Amino acid sequence: MCGRYAMALRPSQIRRRLRDDGMPVDEEAPDYPAEEEDENENDDDRNGPRQSYNFAPGYRGVVYRADVPDRGAGPGSRQTTSSTPAETEDDAGKEEKETHYKLQTMTWGLIPFWTKRNPGYGSVMKTINCRDDSLAHGGGMWGSMKGKKRCVVLAQGFYEWLKKNGGRDKLPHFVKRMDGKLMCFAGLWDVVQYENEDEKRYTYTIITTDSNKQLNFLHDRMPVILENGSEKLRKWLDPNRYEWSKELQSLLRPFDGELEVYPVSKDVGKVGNNSPTFIIPVDSKENKSNIANFFAKAPAKKDKDKDKDKDKAGTAAMKEEDREEEFSKGDGFVDEDRNDNVEAKLEGEEKEEEKEKGRPVVAGVKREAEDSVEQEPPKKKVVQQSIDELLTKK
Repeated sequence: MCGRYAMALRPSQIRRRLRDDGMPVDEEAPDYPAEEEDENENDDDRNGPRQSYNFAPGYRGVVYRADVPDRGAGPGSRQTTSSTPAETEDDAGKEEKETHYKLQTMTWGLIPFWTKRNPGYGSVMKTINCRDDSLAHGGGMWGSMKGKKRCVVLAQGFYEWLKKNGGRDKLPHFVKRMDGKLMCFAGLWDVVQYENEDEKRYTYTIITTDSNKQLNFLHDRMPVILENGSEKLRKWLDPNRYEWSKELQSLLRPFDGELEVYPVSKDVGKVGNNSPTFIIPVDSKENKSNIANFFAKAPAKKDKDKDKDKDKAGTAAMKEEDREEEFSKGDGFVDEDRNDNVEAKLEGEEKEEEKEKGRPVVAGVKREAEDSVEQEPPKKKVVQQSIDELLTKK
């Protein structure tokens, strides 16, 4: 089943993208705002669609369909004159050129036209999807709609839950087109007017089929996705085909194009939650809530801190070398290879002092301390000198 999808684009954005895919939109179509760029538009506007990344049953969605009366296509509608299902291809082509298409706001969860009163949310949940095989046979609640009231439901993608551990754990996945285009789900629509009420209620359902190979691991059912602007899509919406046929039944097949599917945040599981991150892969770098991104940044920060520490250590080492050099130049320890220079400098200073005091300076001899005791000169032998003088006189 398809129980949740994403459509957060404004109607004007949807219209432009449809036109880019060759799907014309009648600007003057009733029941839809002519211009959606109004700043006052919001989710509470009853006439406007709801924009949500978590689109749930009961929300007002955007539907693309042929512009036919509320009773649907077929005799009596403005598209049909002498047109019949057996008409030639040339006649069908002429009628197709006159067909107009429109966007319309409808509520998800089909309520048949014969309903007398509001069926309640529980009953509506049973008609949000319609199985393709239920349309293969006549009768049933879909019998009055499948021929005359076919539409396309527009979405950016849809959600499906992967069941694990016997269904106890459910991991949401988002599915979208690989090329990024809008998804065109095959659908049916109807309009009802309850007793004693003037308001008309337009509602729709999404047709489902077997899953393709890409989604088999996720679920056994998927929405019928028609290729944008294709001949199959035009056949599905053609108001001239107002009787169900095998050709229309054959259009309800699994999508054969490329899809992209990936796990997303579990927050999408709660109706009412809405965030752009719901359609972003849970392990993506763009997903701010991904805890892996937090840890991925940690090593980079740690390396950055290491570099800072290295820079600080290098700066400290340089400062330490500067301090040692300054210390060696001062009154502290002197390197051995500088001893000769220091002694020569001291000797030069001593010589200068001796010159200032008028003392003779002998090269290579150090001046002794001034307070040292001087030795007495040797005494003359006076007695011997006197004897010699006496002998001479005689």
